[in-house]
Amino acid sequence: MPRSRADVAAPPLRTQVLTGRDIAPRLDEVARLRIAVFREFPYLYDGDFDYEARYLQAYVDTPDSICVLALDGDRVVGASTGLPLADEDDGFQQPFIARGIPVDEVFYCAESVLLAEYRGRGLGHRFFDAREAHARALGRFRWSAFAAVDRAPDDPRRPSGARDNDAFWIGRGYERQPGMTMRLAWKEHGETGESDKSLTFWLRRLESDA
Repeated sequence: MPRSRADVAAPPLRTQVLTGRDIAPRLDEVARLRIAVFREFPYLYDGDFDYEARYLQAYVDTPDSICVLALDGDRVVGASTGLPLADEDDGFQQPFIARGIPVDEVFYCAESVLLAEYRGRGLGHRFFDAREAHARALGRFRWSAFAAVDRAPDDPRRPSGARDNDAFWIGRGYERQPGMTMRLAWKEHGETGESDKSLTFWLRRLESDA
C-alpha cells in the first residue's frame, strides 16, 4: 500500500555559503525571509522590505561577511549571517569595549532565520558550523558572539509550549553574558512606531576548536 506522508523521509536540504559581494543576487530573498520569520515571537517584527534591503547591503559591502543559505531546490528557506564585529554599528561594539574585549577579536553571528516547516532538521548546527569555520579561517578572531532579544518568561505573547534556544546555544559552547546588553529599536506588530528592545550577548571562544 502507498506510504503516508509521515512515512516518507523529508528530502535533504542543501546549504550554500556566500561571502561579500556574492551575497548580492540573493539579497531580496533573504530580506523577505527575515520579514517572514522575525514576525514570530520573540521578535514580533513588523518588517519593512526597503529597510531590510538597506540593512543587508552591509553584508554585500563587507568582504569578510558570510551568508549561509538553506535551499530547498533553489528556494531560499533559511539564512544565517555574520561579519566582523568591527564592521558593525557602534551600538553592537560598546558592550565589548566596556567589558575590555577587543572589537577586532570578535566575529559577530548576526541572525539565523528558517521557515517553520524546515525546523528540526539540523540546520541550526549547520548554520553555526559554517559561520564559526569562516571566522576561524579568517585567522584573527578569538571570539564568536551573537545577541538575543530579552523577553520575560511570562510574556503574554509567548506562544503556548514555545521553547527558547538557550539549551541549543549552551550545547554549542556559548555562554550568556549578563550585563553585556544593547538597545535596538524596531516596530513590533501592534505598535504605531519603533520602540527600544534589550538584547543580551552570548560568547564562546573560537580557539578551543583550533
